[in-house]
Amino acid sequence: MIRLSYTGQAPPLTSEEIESMLKENHYLRICTHNKDGTIHAMPVAYGYINGQILIMSLIKSRKTRNIERNNDVTVLVDTLDPLRGILIYGKAEIDYDNVYEQVLRINETSPAFIGMPKEQLERITKFYVDTWKSVIVKVTPKHIITFDYNKDEVWNNFLKNSGIREDWYNNPKY
Repeated sequence: MIRLSYTGQAPPLTSEEIESMLKENHYLRICTHNKDGTIHAMPVAYGYINGQILIMSLIKSRKTRNIERNNDVTVLVDTLDPLRGILIYGKAEIDYDNVYEQVLRINETSPAFIGMPKEQLERITKFYVDTWKSVIVKVTPKHIITFDYNKDEVWNNFLKNSGIREDWYNNPKY
């Protein structure tokens, strides 16, 4: 049996790595609480602006309705190679004001829109906001856990000796 260093908990990210990862990634998974107590998990695009996670959401989405009822959320931002991530336990706030301006700020940081002329980005954003009634979900972290398996010697030896890295990345069926 292979044992990971740190009793199964991979080494953490540094503050600088957390900040960088939140700025560079543009997708996360947010988990909210359904009415029946089950968890609703959704992948979403987000913006990390001025130290805050901002998520566009439709006003009538399950995610928004769940947050209106219970604003405890869990957010996961992660990457596969390298295998690392940020798990955020926090509180979500729904902002109904200045939605266009906030969606525009999120879109300006999205790789899908980088390099797009400002007028075109503004037109697309306005069309989105006018077509679908939207809100902004702001996540305030209460507790953060991070992991970086790249820093774990036992994990790296496992990858090296098992050949899994080559199998995993070179075989599309995985």
